[in-house]
Amino acid sequence: MSGGGQTAFDQGSSAFDHSFTGLSGRDQLIHDRGDKQFDLPFVPAPSHVNPGIGPLYNNISCGSCHTSQGSGSPPFAGSAASFESFFLRLSLNSGTDEHGGPLPVPGFGGQLQNQVVYGTKEGDYDVTYTTQTFTYPDGNTAQLRTPIYTIYNTYIPFPANVAVSPRMAPSIFGLGLLENISDSSIIAMANQAQTDTTVIPGHPNYVWDLEKNKMSVGRFGHKCETPTLKQQIAFALNEDIGITTNMMPTENCYGQAQYYNDSLHPEMSDSTLNNLVFYIRTIQVPARRNVTDPTVMRGEQLFKQAKCVGCHRQTIVTDVNVAFPQVSGQTIHPYTDLLLHYLGNGLADNRVVYSAAGNEYRTCPLWGIGLTQVVTGQTSFLHDGRARTFEEAILWHGGEANYSQKFFVNLSKSDRDALIAFLNSL
Repeated sequence: MSGGGQTAFDQGSSAFDHSFTGLSGRDQLIHDRGDKQFDLPFVPAPSHVNPGIGPLYNNISCGSCHTSQGSGSPPFAGSAASFESFFLRLSLNSGTDEHGGPLPVPGFGGQLQNQVVYGTKEGDYDVTYTTQTFTYPDGNTAQLRTPIYTIYNTYIPFPANVAVSPRMAPSIFGLGLLENISDSSIIAMANQAQTDTTVIPGHPNYVWDLEKNKMSVGRFGHKCETPTLKQQIAFALNEDIGITTNMMPTENCYGQAQYYNDSLHPEMSDSTLNNLVFYIRTIQVPARRNVTDPTVMRGEQLFKQAKCVGCHRQTIVTDVNVAFPQVSGQTIHPYTDLLLHYLGNGLADNRVVYSAAGNEYRTCPLWGIGLTQVVTGQTSFLHDGRARTFEEAILWHGGEANYSQKFFVNLSKSDRDALIAFLNSL
């Protein structure tokens, strides 16, 4: 029951797209409208259907990045078309905005858009991979790949003092439950490390909340850079697709050569945005599988012995929410603490986001991760998709996860396989 009462018992290709149980007829209608909007392509204005894309953008719809509500995939070397569910965040290496957040890059903003409706796109980017062989003490080997990104064909010279952070689109199920984990619970998990040696120290990110007009605990994004689903979605619409909302009313290219005023602002109405937010807020979590299999049970014990649960928290109880009983007081198993952790310099992007350092990332929720291949047709993990298998993802862990990585490395081959079998059961 990974999602508590909001657990879906589906092991097939639609496992990541089931609506919450207990929704009223009206709420189900809103969910279904948001579901339709999620996959609906945007087109240039004027249009009677879904107008307003661009002028600059990375993709044409939400569903084009989040494959079947699952994660995206990393690009292939030498293929610009393979960057569909992938983008590069940008910010200046020094300084912050008025709220302590990253500074946009003059002429490029906070994200490199490689598509344009009219005129000149900001630029292109490509990736190459270098491969290194990791050898276990028992002689077995694994191949680890390191991505190297190249930005070229920029419409103006690209500044030298820019931090570039590659991002692969994450899965979107269960986010309404994560949103209803209280700030106090997140802070308590951070403080628990002071008295509990099984807990790995982490810290929350405090970010600017557009609706509350104050700093709040961040939850969403690879660096916990947004506090609510609505803000996360409005930000993605603006940066990824070029769609303005009342929450983010300014075009992502405002002040640049590509900007033009099409008089259609905001391009998405409040009601449509609310439908989309409610849809993403009310997607169930797939149930665990094979939980009584002896190999899986052995893998779970090893996962605990490796102190992976020090960051990937197995059990959290959501906050009481009288207005939204479907997420209220749910005992869930997300395998995350929603905290930032130092994962070593091998994964660092060197981009600071509020209190998230350049080598820190949010603990990725692991629920449903074993169905990635079934749902999306591929497997790629970590913030930039460099890991093609669970094994590679574990081997890339360093920093605060160094003990866990070393524990895994020194296991026998059969025990390593058991731990991976456990991850496949999530």
